[in-house]
Amino acid sequence: MQRDWGKIGPKLEGKINIYCGDMDNFYLNNAVYLAEDFLKTKTKNMQAGGEVTYGDRAEHCWNGDPTQPNYISRLRYNTMYVPKILKLIEKNAPKGADVKSWRY
Repeated sequence: MQRDWGKIGPKLEGKINIYCGDMDNFYLNNAVYLAEDFLKTKTKNMQAGGEVTYGDRAEHCWNGDPTQPNYISRLRYNTMYVPKILKLIEKNAPKGADVKSWRY
């Protein structure tokens, strides 16, 4: 990401959302700390809508829901992320595009 940010950064700006338990079983949280530092210092991602969120004492596959234990929250990814995806679609849709008729 750092190496190619000049090429890919404009396309990813504000679209990077990372959710990680701070006690990841595979220590992936260490890589997320580095990614977060990069995004905070070298990009506008965090100000443009991207986020990095850590689950306190959460394990691998923590998905960003601090109100539920991991074994429950991982069953409802679609209800957590569809609203975020819809916002991105509306924000990035071409002018005049129909972004309402298909929403129920």
